[in-house]
Amino acid sequence: MQQNKGIDKSQMISFAVLCLVLFGFMFYFQNKQAKEEQEKAQQQKTEQVKNSVKQTQASNINPNVTPGAIQTASLNNKELNVEFSSLGGQVSKVQLSEYKAYNHKTDNADLPLYLIDKKNSNYGFQFKDKTGKVINTKDLVFAPAVNGNTVTMTANYNSAVIQFVYTLLPKYTLDFKVRTQGLSAVTADNKADFIWDYSVRNLEKGRAQEQSHSEFSYAFNNYKDYDYDGRTDMSEEKETLNWIGVKQQFFSSVIEAKNGFTQSKGNQEAIEEGEYLKKLNFEGFVQMTGSELNQDFTWYFMPLDLPLLKSYDKNFDEILPLGWSFIGWMNRGFFMPMYNIIAEWGLTAGWVIFLMTIIVKLILSPIMYKQHKLSAMMKVIRPEIDEVNAKLKDADPMKKQQATMEIYRKAGVNQMAGCLPALVQIPIFYALFRFFPNFIDLRGKGFWFAKDLTAYDDLIKLPFKIPFLGDHLSVFALACTIVILIYTVMTSGNMQQPQQEGMPNMKVLMYIFPITFLFFLNTSASGLSWYYFVSNAINILIILVIKYVILDEKKIHAQIQANKEKPKAEGKFQKRMREMMEKAQEQQKVQENQKKKK
Repeated sequence: MQQNKGIDKSQMISFAVLCLVLFGFMFYFQNKQAKEEQEKAQQQKTEQVKNSVKQTQASNINPNVTPGAIQTASLNNKELNVEFSSLGGQVSKVQLSEYKAYNHKTDNADLPLYLIDKKNSNYGFQFKDKTGKVINTKDLVFAPAVNGNTVTMTANYNSAVIQFVYTLLPKYTLDFKVRTQGLSAVTADNKADFIWDYSVRNLEKGRAQEQSHSEFSYAFNNYKDYDYDGRTDMSEEKETLNWIGVKQQFFSSVIEAKNGFTQSKGNQEAIEEGEYLKKLNFEGFVQMTGSELNQDFTWYFMPLDLPLLKSYDKNFDEILPLGWSFIGWMNRGFFMPMYNIIAEWGLTAGWVIFLMTIIVKLILSPIMYKQHKLSAMMKVIRPEIDEVNAKLKDADPMKKQQATMEIYRKAGVNQMAGCLPALVQIPIFYALFRFFPNFIDLRGKGFWFAKDLTAYDDLIKLPFKIPFLGDHLSVFALACTIVILIYTVMTSGNMQQPQQEGMPNMKVLMYIFPITFLFFLNTSASGLSWYYFVSNAINILIILVIKYVILDEKKIHAQIQANKEKPKAEGKFQKRMREMMEKAQEQQKVQENQKKKK
């Protein structure tokens, strides 16, 4: 045999082409990145120019806009502390008194929780006067007057009077009325442009998780329909929005327009680090009557608590991202009520989740029993399958597959039954994936070394960052990964190895899966990791009980032998599979005959 002493011509050409492709990709992405940075720099310059123009307009509209001229007024009840600024007559600070924000310095939730503070929210109504100059109420200076639980902000512009009347109500509600007098002498517009700029504050421990849950949410069609938007741009120019909100992981700031917002559009941009998570901008029109702006609005600064959201009867409960269709129903109708009932026994959150896991396992136990019985049956008939594979070692793969299926059919083994437990657990997994990071009753509830079951635990901190893993290792995620690995080893013993070259080794893939699970769970809610740790630990116990106490391999062997003697009616699925294999076998024979003729 002649040895290959070097690289042949085809290999050199392939290597050269590969290098060219790699260099091409490198230059493409380098140029793309340079263009993006250039566009970003240009955008920042444009925003600076816009801000300077706005400041110039503000000084032209009212030359008394100085720090000394800005006044504040405040209202508060047991739920909200609200502060108002005379510049723009808008809400400048909102604190939820009954909740705390996470403190990254102390690793505890011990900070006052502000949804609005440090000018992260800015809103106003914009229109043009009869000379074409753009007027925005954000730039006007209002005079505040407090009367009980009401603050009236009054501004004058060219003999027109603009009033914002705020009334603090229970249930995290701030009534907001806009009244004008003499505005028709200033403008001929029949609608005003409502502009709201909002930067989402970082309130929770898991930045990436909270950022992914921060987005626009809105209702339309007389509160009947709901939608959300986590993309870059939002456009609802054909719908009349009943309310528009900025949703965070556990809280939301919402403004409702009694006559709706039209031609709505917005955009959002993620902020990679710092005090804020996302920057969102909304723009929508409100109707003016006779060039006067007299409209009623309502602000809601509320926690995403399901009973509270339902009590408003404005479709606010859809803001809570519990999953669509059946997934959402499982969370609303099963997991949340079950958690609340068990929590009433006085148990801590971690033990409530422990009991929830046991209840779910008991409900699924009949399906698991069938799965492990099937596994035991597969183990009993394994020698027959190995024998067939040995006999047909050099035969056509399709023929071997037909022989294997015949053994299954005679033994009464339905391979598809093994898929049922996996199919049942997929919606449960997704429901819990939505449940743990969004259930406000778990927020701030600790268990063992996890200080908050809605965020990751970081008992093991790393001095460096690992891609897709972060700068920590979650103990719950590690424990869950180890238990899943043990469960995989115990259940993969009966799995057949690939008989054909090039086919993947399923055992290897099953061992890789728990490792990839670690990357997923490491930055997820520790409550989710704790649930799956308990769930898989119970799975291991169930396997041991079924294997050594319930199932008897001798009885299963006798049952298989009895099944073989019984006449077996071919099922529809089996018939279809057999016909497909026979057809494929015939096509293969035809192709082989054609090759021989050639």
